Amino acid sequence: MTKLSFKNKKEVGEMKNFRSKGFTLVELAIVLIIIGIIIGAILKGQELINNAKIKRAYNQYREILAAIYTYYDRYGFFPGDDPNAAQRWNIAPATGTPGNGLIEGYNQACGPGSTTESCKVWQHLRLANIIAGATDDSQGTVAPANIYGGKIGVGYTTVQGLTTHWIGFNNVPGDVCQSIDQQYDDGAYNTGTIRGSGNYTGNPNGIYNLYFRL
Repeated sequence: MTKLSFKNKKEVGEMKNFRSKGFTLVELAIVLIIIGIIIGAILKGQELINNAKIKRAYNQYREILAAIYTYYDRYGFFPGDDPNAAQRWNIAPATGTPGNGLIEGYNQACGPGSTTESCKVWQHLRLANIIAGATDDSQGTVAPANIYGGKIGVGYTTVQGLTTHWIGFNNVPGDVCQSIDQQYDDGAYNTGTIRGSGNYTGNPNGIYNLYFRL
C-alpha cells in the first residue's frame, strides 16, 4: 500500500478543506439582504416612473387648457372656432360654423390636412406661437401625443351624458385613469369634470379614453 508523503497529505487536507467550505449563515443573510435591497430599489423606481407619468399626463391637460384660454384671451375666440384665423394667416378655413362659440367636429385622432374645427385647434395654436409644431395646412392639424402614446383631442361633444367642451386623451391605462380621477376629481368615471369612455373604476385593467372638462 502506497504511503502518502507529507506533501501529498498536506495537499489532500487542503482539498478537503476547500470542498467543505461554503456560505455561512451570516454570508447568506448578507446576500439575501442585498438581493432584497436591489428588488426594492427596482420596484420603487418603477413606482416613481409610474407616478411621474401620471403627473405628466395631468400637466399635459393643464398645458392644453392654458394654451386654449391664452388664445381665447388674445383673439376672442376658441382656436379652431376662430372665424378670422383663415384670413389672418392665409390658411384653409375650418369646416363647421366658425365663431359660434363651439369647437365642432370632435376628433381625437386628427391627421394631416384635417379641416374640422377640432383639428384646426392645433394649427391655430401653433400659428399663434402658443404651442410648438408644424403650421401648414397639411401637418399643422396633426394632434399631439399624450404621455401614454395616444393622441389628444379638443372639442364639443358628449361624454357620459354631459355635452360640453372636453380635452380628451386616448389610449390611457385604466389604473392611470382611476388614479387621476381620484386625485383631481370625484373618482367616478361617469360624473364630475374628469370622465372616461368606460368604467375604469370597475375594470382598471382596460384601456380607455380619458376626458377633462375644458
